[in-house]
This record gives sequence, C-alpha cells and structure tokens, in this order.
Amino acid sequence: MGTAALTSLVSSAVARPAENDCEVFSSAFWGQPANSVTSLAFVVAGVVIAVATRGPAQPRRLMYAFLVAATGIGSFVFHGPAPSWSPIVHDAPLVALLAFVAADAVSDLLGRRLSDVWWVAPAAVLIIVAGAVGSASTAVQGLAGVGAVSATVIRAYARPSARRTILTAGVVVGAGALIGTLSRSGGPLCQPDSLLQGHAIWHVLAAVALVLLTPVIGRVTAGRSAGLR
Repeated sequence: MGTAALTSLVSSAVARPAENDCEVFSSAFWGQPANSVTSLAFVVAGVVIAVATRGPAQPRRLMYAFLVAATGIGSFVFHGPAPSWSPIVHDAPLVALLAFVAADAVSDLLGRRLSDVWWVAPAAVLIIVAGAVGSASTAVQGLAGVGAVSATVIRAYARPSARRTILTAGVVVGAGALIGTLSRSGGPLCQPDSLLQGHAIWHVLAAVALVLLTPVIGRVTAGRSAGLR
C-alpha cells in the first residue's frame, strides 16, 4: 500500500475513536504508535495458543486462539489508521472473546458443552445495536466483561484443579486493567507524548493473561458442579 493510500485511509476517520486512551494521535498510519503496535501482542498470543494446543480440547482452544488474534487485529485498526468503522472491528471480536470465555466456564460448570450460539450471538447483537446506537457498544462490552469475569471466578471456586491457572491469569489481567484505567486521558498516569503508555501495558498484560488462561479453556468436567446442583 502506497503512502497516498495510507494517508487517505487515515484521513477517512470521522473522529479518533481511541482518544480516551491518552496517547496522542499522529497523522501517520500507526496513529497511536505504542497502543497500535502493542495491539499485536494479542496476535502473537493467538499464534502461541494455536501452536501449543494439543489433545481433546484442541478445537475449542483453536477457536479461542482465533478470537484472541482477531481482537488484536481489531485493536490495531482502532488505535492505528482508525477509519470510521474501526469501533465495530475493535468491539465485535472482543465481545465474542469475552462471551466465549464465559460460555466455556459455564460449560465446565454444567458438565456439558454449550452451543456456540452463546458466544456468537452477543457479537452479532453488538454489531446490530452499535449500528443503530454507537454508544451502546460500551454497554455490551461491559456486560460481556462482567459475564466472563463472573463465570470464570465461579469456575475457579467450583474447580480446584483450575484455580491456580485462573488466579494467575486474573492477577496479571487485573494489574493491566489497573494500569490501563489510571492511564486513561486525564488520569494520573497519562502522558500523551510518551512512548511508555499505560494502555499499551494493558494490551501486553491482557495478552499474557489470555495465554495463561489457555489450560482451562475447552476443559469440561463430567457432571454438574456440586455448587450448582
């Protein structure tokens, strides 16, 4: 892609959708350099998960790997060239990933695999709702996030064999979320012109946490959890 085409793509953004993430936008294709480049940590994480996965859980973990990588690609578009349609490309795979994690945890708790509709539908709803009311995508993301965290916490309580894995991933993603929150525009850690961005650190730690969570993905313990009977 030539320089003129890149410039055209950048200028197609109606408004920079990631401006709340502190880092100043440049006029280059990379947009927010630190935030866009570290978005690729999710792509790397997806590749690592896909290459390392083996055994009966492989099909589920390959889908998980795909959603992790797709989240990275959407994030790169969102923080980089940022065309007007970038929020959908950013939000849809993220919501699908969160819903997938929630459905996977519930499957383990129930002792049976839930239909893929449980994670495909939320992403489809987001696309439809966001098309009509753009601000609603934040609410859908929030609901998917709460669902993923809640189901995974319950899974950790009900499945002692998965507890250490979930706790480790939770500590890593929690640290990233805290840094990312404090680094939002106007936050105490926000330094718009710095290459060391809190949101970029969030990207990296979230990607690491997703890799760490992999051993419990696709695992379904026979029989419903005693706590749900």
